Amino acid sequence: MTSTDIPDGFEPHFRNSPFTDPWEPLYSKKTEKAVIMGLRLARPHTNARGLIHGGLIASLADNAMGYSCAQAMGWASSLVTISLAVDFAGSAAIGQWLAVESDVIRTGSTICFAQCLIKADDAVIARGNGTFRVVPKK
Repeated sequence: MTSTDIPDGFEPHFRNSPFTDPWEPLYSKKTEKAVIMGLRLARPHTNARGLIHGGLIASLADNAMGYSCAQAMGWASSLVTISLAVDFAGSAAIGQWLAVESDVIRTGSTICFAQCLIKADDAVIARGNGTFRVVPKK
């Protein structure tokens, strides 16, 4: 796989945000149970040592789990993060494919719980847990 290859099933991410614009191009893949987010790691994603920045990992985990909860709820509500925890187990370098794979644990009328694994070229480098508040769409 070259640094420009995108794995099968991933398409340009369906939502833009001023916060994530510097990280483009972002990709996502919708499955029955989740929204998987991914990107090919490049210089804007790294720290001073040239490795993936932990803040990027945490932000993408937050996004992927929130979108997965929204999908599990039929996109009928918006969600805001109540709690986010990330455990770092490894690192990644420029050129690797980063994917955030989420599982929705439970949805309710006011709260949704999710967890995720963050992988670099299929090796787990972090895991995350999130709790989200369900809010009506405006």
